[in-house]
Amino acid sequence: MSLYDDTVLVLKGYEDQEQLRQTYLDHLAEHPDGMWKACADGHITASALVVDPERGRVLLTLHKKLRMWLQMGGHCEPDDPTLASAALREGTEESGIPGLALLPGGPVRLDRHLTPCAWHLDVQYAALAPAGAVEAISDESLDLRWFAYDEVKDVADDSVVRLLEATRARL
Repeated sequence: MSLYDDTVLVLKGYEDQEQLRQTYLDHLAEHPDGMWKACADGHITASALVVDPERGRVLLTLHKKLRMWLQMGGHCEPDDPTLASAALREGTEESGIPGLALLPGGPVRLDRHLTPCAWHLDVQYAALAPAGAVEAISDESLDLRWFAYDEVKDVADDSVVRLLEATRARL
């Protein structure tokens, strides 16, 4: 199964945000290249909010280009077998933490936002950090920092706050 086919199945199985979910499915139906950065009309991206539930905190990256505190995430790559694996790869690469595990149950939220390259149709997962996790800044970040759940609203935009709320509801 291709990454495109997997993404369609993931979206069809996602039961929340019905209107936005349909926007994503319509985009893919209209754009066979809608998974890739080269699709100028927008593309699917995958992200992972790294959480440490035992310590009540979340790891955010100060994105180098956007200069905003965000969850880990980015563009899908041809070697990604599934959308979930793309989110896990992005989470691992950008956090520097090996052994992340996606929260069961599929995506936590969808978020569509305009970036300098195009519209991102982000499929957002949550990743659980293993005990004793130590982060390492990647070349895509200016900084990485753990924030207590109640601090996120003070540093991040509403999309990250909504993602954290949806993640906590699943924990």
